[in-house]
Amino acid sequence: MTSLAEQIRLLAGHIRAASRLTVLTGAGVSAASGVPTFRGPGGLWKDFRPEDLATPEAFERDPRLVWEWYDWRRQMVASCRPNRAHEILAAWSHRYPSFTLVTQNVDGLHERAGTREVVRFHGSIWEVSCWRRCAASPARWREETVPFPELPPPCPRCGGPVRPGVVWFGELIDPDILERARRAVDCDVCLAVGTSSVVYPAAALLDAARERGAFTAEINPEATPASASCDIALAAPAEEVLDRIEGLLDAEPLR
Repeated sequence: MTSLAEQIRLLAGHIRAASRLTVLTGAGVSAASGVPTFRGPGGLWKDFRPEDLATPEAFERDPRLVWEWYDWRRQMVASCRPNRAHEILAAWSHRYPSFTLVTQNVDGLHERAGTREVVRFHGSIWEVSCWRRCAASPARWREETVPFPELPPPCPRCGGPVRPGVVWFGELIDPDILERARRAVDCDVCLAVGTSSVVYPAAALLDAARERGAFTAEINPEATPASASCDIALAAPAEEVLDRIEGLLDAEPLR
Protein backbone atom coordinates (compact mmCIF):
# COMPACT_ATOMS: atom_id res chain seq x y z
CA MET A 1 0.00 0.00 0.00
CA THR A 2 1.30 3.45 -0.93
CA SER A 3 2.12 5.57 2.11
CA LEU A 4 0.66 9.02 2.70
CA ALA A 5 4.10 10.56 2.15
CA GLU A 6 4.41 8.83 -1.23
CA GLN A 7 0.90 9.95 -2.22
CA ILE A 8 1.72 13.53 -1.27
CA ARG A 9 4.91 13.45 -3.30
CA LEU A 10 3.02 12.03 -6.30
CA LEU A 11 0.37 14.72 -6.08
CA ALA A 12 2.98 17.46 -5.69
CA GLY A 13 4.64 16.25 -8.89
CA HIS A 14 1.38 16.49 -10.82
CA ILE A 15 0.65 19.96 -9.43
CA ARG A 16 4.17 21.11 -10.30
CA ALA A 17 3.68 20.01 -13.91
CA ALA A 18 0.13 21.37 -14.27
CA SER A 19 -0.74 24.31 -16.47
CA ARG A 20 -4.41 24.31 -15.46
CA LEU A 21 -5.22 23.63 -11.81
CA THR A 22 -8.73 23.44 -10.36
CA VAL A 23 -9.57 22.94 -6.68
CA LEU A 24 -13.02 22.01 -5.37
CA THR A 25 -13.51 22.76 -1.68
CA GLY A 26 -16.09 21.92 0.95
CA ALA A 27 -16.71 22.51 4.64
CA GLY A 28 -13.71 20.43 5.71
CA VAL A 29 -11.34 23.16 4.52
CA SER A 30 -12.76 25.54 7.12
CA ALA A 31 -12.90 23.05 10.00
CA ALA A 32 -9.42 24.04 11.23
CA SER A 33 -10.59 27.65 11.37
CA GLY A 34 -13.30 26.67 13.85
CA VAL A 35 -16.20 26.56 11.41
CA PRO A 36 -18.18 23.34 12.11
CA THR A 37 -18.90 21.11 9.14
CA PHE A 38 -22.48 20.36 8.16
CA ARG A 39 -22.36 16.61 8.42
CA GLY A 40 -19.50 15.72 10.73
CA PRO A 41 -19.72 15.19 14.49
CA GLY A 42 -20.99 18.41 16.02
CA GLY A 43 -21.82 19.72 12.55
CA LEU A 44 -24.21 22.58 11.89
CA TRP A 45 -27.04 20.23 11.01
CA LYS A 46 -26.78 18.33 14.31
CA ASP A 47 -29.70 20.03 16.04
CA PHE A 48 -31.74 21.12 13.04
CA ARG A 49 -33.04 19.52 9.89
CA PRO A 50 -32.00 21.37 6.71
CA GLU A 51 -35.63 21.66 5.62
CA ASP A 52 -36.36 23.57 8.84
CA LEU A 53 -33.82 26.30 8.16
CA ALA A 54 -32.41 26.31 4.63
CA THR A 55 -35.30 26.31 2.18
CA PRO A 56 -37.51 29.02 0.67
CA GLU A 57 -40.47 27.34 2.35
CA ALA A 58 -38.81 27.63 5.77
CA PHE A 59 -38.18 31.33 5.21
CA GLU A 60 -41.73 31.90 4.06
CA ARG A 61 -43.00 30.12 7.16
CA ASP A 62 -40.70 31.69 9.78
CA PRO A 63 -38.14 34.21 8.50
CA ARG A 64 -37.09 35.16 12.03
CA LEU A 65 -36.17 31.57 12.93
CA VAL A 66 -34.15 31.20 9.74
CA TRP A 67 -32.36 34.49 10.36
CA GLU A 68 -31.63 33.62 13.99
CA TRP A 69 -29.63 30.65 12.69
CA TYR A 70 -27.90 32.56 9.89
CA ASP A 71 -27.14 35.55 12.15
CA TRP A 72 -25.53 33.15 14.64
CA ARG A 73 -23.49 31.60 11.83
CA ARG A 74 -22.36 35.04 10.61
CA GLN A 75 -21.24 35.98 14.11
CA MET A 76 -19.37 32.70 14.46
CA VAL A 77 -17.64 32.99 11.07
CA ALA A 78 -16.73 36.63 11.70
CA SER A 79 -14.55 35.49 14.60
CA CYS A 80 -12.78 32.84 12.50
CA ARG A 81 -9.60 33.30 10.49
CA PRO A 82 -8.30 31.57 7.36
CA ASN A 83 -6.16 28.54 8.18
CA ARG A 84 -3.09 27.13 6.46
CA ALA A 85 -5.20 25.39 3.80
CA HIS A 86 -6.84 28.68 2.81
CA GLU A 87 -3.46 30.42 2.74
CA ILE A 88 -1.86 27.84 0.45
CA LEU A 89 -4.77 27.79 -1.98
CA ALA A 90 -4.63 31.59 -2.08
CA ALA A 91 -0.92 31.41 -2.92
CA TRP A 92 -1.58 28.90 -5.69
CA SER A 93 -4.28 31.16 -7.14
CA HIS A 94 -1.58 33.79 -7.73
CA ARG A 95 1.14 31.34 -8.76
CA TYR A 96 -0.75 29.47 -11.47
CA PRO A 97 -2.01 31.57 -14.41
CA SER A 98 -4.88 29.13 -15.00
CA PHE A 99 -6.23 28.43 -11.51
CA THR A 100 -9.84 28.20 -10.41
CA LEU A 101 -11.24 27.48 -6.98
CA VAL A 102 -14.83 26.23 -6.88
CA THR A 103 -16.16 26.25 -3.33
CA GLN A 104 -19.36 24.99 -1.77
CA ASN A 105 -18.53 27.07 1.31
CA VAL A 106 -20.41 30.28 2.01
CA ASP A 107 -18.13 31.52 4.81
CA GLY A 108 -15.91 33.78 2.67
CA LEU A 109 -12.63 32.53 4.19
CA HIS A 110 -11.09 31.80 0.79
CA GLU A 111 -11.62 35.41 -0.23
CA ARG A 112 -10.31 36.70 3.11
CA ALA A 113 -7.15 34.67 2.51
CA GLY A 114 -6.70 36.49 -0.80
CA THR A 115 -7.72 33.76 -3.24
CA ARG A 116 -8.31 34.82 -6.85
CA GLU A 117 -10.86 33.25 -9.20
CA VAL A 118 -13.24 31.95 -6.53
CA VAL A 119 -16.43 30.43 -7.92
CA ARG A 120 -18.95 30.46 -5.05
CA PHE A 121 -21.15 27.53 -5.98
CA HIS A 122 -23.63 28.05 -3.13
CA GLY A 123 -23.41 31.83 -2.73
CA SER A 124 -22.13 33.79 0.27
CA ILE A 125 -23.33 34.23 3.83
CA TRP A 126 -22.06 37.81 3.55
CA GLU A 127 -24.51 38.73 0.82
CA VAL A 128 -28.25 39.33 1.00
CA SER A 129 -31.10 39.97 -1.38
CA CYS A 130 -34.60 41.38 -1.11
CA TRP A 131 -37.08 38.59 -0.44
CA ARG A 132 -39.71 40.53 -2.42
CA ARG A 133 -37.23 41.21 -5.24
CA CYS A 134 -38.24 44.86 -5.24
CA ALA A 135 -37.30 46.80 -8.35
CA ALA A 136 -35.22 49.31 -6.39
CA SER A 137 -32.79 46.67 -5.07
CA PRO A 138 -29.90 44.96 -6.84
CA ALA A 139 -30.20 41.21 -7.26
CA ARG A 140 -27.75 40.76 -4.38
CA TRP A 141 -25.53 43.00 -2.27
CA ARG A 142 -22.83 42.62 0.36
CA GLU A 143 -23.88 43.16 3.97
CA GLU A 144 -21.35 42.68 6.79
CA THR A 145 -23.39 43.90 9.78
CA VAL A 146 -22.79 41.56 12.75
CA PRO A 147 -25.07 41.02 14.56
CA PHE A 148 -28.14 42.43 12.88
CA PRO A 149 -30.08 44.76 15.19
CA GLU A 150 -33.36 43.48 13.77
CA LEU A 151 -34.41 40.03 12.55
CA PRO A 152 -35.29 39.54 9.81
CA PRO A 153 -33.22 42.47 8.53
CA PRO A 154 -35.28 44.93 6.46
CA CYS A 155 -34.59 45.78 2.85
CA PRO A 156 -33.24 49.38 2.79
CA ARG A 157 -35.28 50.08 -0.35
CA CYS A 158 -38.75 48.62 0.31
CA GLY A 159 -38.69 47.72 4.01
CA GLY A 160 -39.54 44.08 3.37
CA PRO A 161 -37.36 41.24 4.68
CA VAL A 162 -34.03 40.40 3.11
CA ARG A 163 -32.82 36.81 2.79
CA PRO A 164 -29.31 35.32 3.00
CA GLY A 165 -27.48 35.31 -0.34
CA VAL A 166 -27.00 31.54 -0.33
CA VAL A 167 -28.41 28.73 -2.44
CA TRP A 168 -30.99 26.88 -0.38
CA PHE A 169 -32.10 23.29 -0.76
CA GLY A 170 -34.46 23.03 -3.70
CA GLU A 171 -33.04 26.12 -5.45
CA LEU A 172 -31.12 26.09 -8.72
CA ILE A 173 -27.47 27.06 -9.06
CA ASP A 174 -27.01 30.35 -10.90
CA PRO A 175 -26.46 29.45 -14.59
CA ASP A 176 -23.38 31.69 -14.87
CA ILE A 177 -21.81 30.04 -11.80
CA LEU A 178 -22.62 26.60 -13.15
CA GLU A 179 -21.00 27.45 -16.48
CA ARG A 180 -17.84 28.78 -14.79
CA ALA A 181 -17.59 25.58 -12.76
CA ARG A 182 -18.04 23.44 -15.86
CA ARG A 183 -15.29 25.34 -17.66
CA ALA A 184 -13.01 24.92 -14.65
CA VAL A 185 -13.07 21.12 -14.79
CA ASP A 186 -11.32 21.27 -18.16
CA CYS A 187 -7.95 21.14 -16.39
CA ASP A 188 -4.77 19.13 -15.89
CA VAL A 189 -5.21 18.48 -12.16
CA CYS A 190 -8.42 18.61 -10.15
CA LEU A 191 -8.38 18.40 -6.34
CA ALA A 192 -11.42 17.81 -4.14
CA VAL A 193 -10.49 19.16 -0.71
CA GLY A 194 -12.60 18.78 2.42
CA THR A 195 -15.82 17.93 0.64
CA SER A 196 -18.22 15.08 1.42
CA SER A 197 -18.94 14.61 -2.32
CA VAL A 198 -22.62 13.97 -1.65
CA VAL A 199 -24.25 17.29 -2.61
CA TYR A 200 -25.08 17.57 -6.30
CA PRO A 201 -24.42 19.09 -8.75
CA ALA A 202 -21.11 20.05 -7.05
CA ALA A 203 -20.31 16.39 -6.37
CA ALA A 204 -20.34 15.66 -10.12
CA LEU A 205 -17.53 18.10 -10.92
CA LEU A 206 -14.68 15.76 -9.96
CA ASP A 207 -16.03 13.00 -12.21
CA ALA A 208 -16.40 15.52 -15.02
CA ALA A 209 -12.75 16.53 -14.65
CA ARG A 210 -11.59 12.93 -14.74
CA GLU A 211 -13.66 12.28 -17.88
CA ARG A 212 -11.83 15.20 -19.53
CA GLY A 213 -8.47 13.61 -18.72
CA ALA A 214 -7.52 15.42 -15.52
CA PHE A 215 -5.48 13.80 -12.77
CA THR A 216 -7.88 13.73 -9.82
CA ALA A 217 -7.15 13.63 -6.11
CA GLU A 218 -9.21 13.80 -2.95
CA ILE A 219 -7.97 15.24 0.36
CA ASN A 220 -10.32 14.38 3.20
CA PRO A 221 -9.89 12.74 6.61
CA GLU A 222 -12.69 10.27 5.87
CA ALA A 223 -13.56 8.28 2.76
CA THR A 224 -16.33 9.69 0.56
CA PRO A 225 -18.31 8.38 -2.42
CA ALA A 226 -15.61 9.88 -4.65
CA SER A 227 -12.64 8.20 -2.96
CA ALA A 228 -12.59 4.99 -5.00
CA SER A 229 -12.80 6.74 -8.37
CA CYS A 230 -10.00 9.30 -7.78
CA ASP A 231 -6.47 8.69 -8.96
CA ILE A 232 -5.40 9.11 -5.34
CA ALA A 233 -7.29 9.70 -2.09
CA LEU A 234 -5.33 11.18 0.80
CA ALA A 235 -6.97 10.48 4.16
CA ALA A 236 -5.76 13.45 6.18
CA PRO A 237 -6.81 17.03 7.04
CA ALA A 238 -6.54 19.60 4.27
CA GLU A 239 -4.27 21.98 6.18
CA GLU A 240 -1.78 19.18 6.85
CA VAL A 241 -1.65 17.76 3.32
CA LEU A 242 -1.57 21.12 1.55
CA ASP A 243 1.20 22.35 3.83
CA ARG A 244 3.32 19.30 3.01
CA ILE A 245 2.65 19.69 -0.71
CA GLU A 246 3.63 23.35 -0.54
CA GLY A 247 6.85 22.37 1.21
CA LEU A 248 7.71 20.07 -1.70
CA LEU A 249 6.83 22.74 -4.27
CA ASP A 250 9.03 25.25 -2.43
CA ALA A 251 11.92 22.77 -2.25
CA GLU A 252 12.08 22.18 -6.02
CA PRO A 253 11.56 24.37 -9.08
CA LEU A 254 7.97 24.54 -10.31
CA ARG A 255 8.97 24.03 -13.93
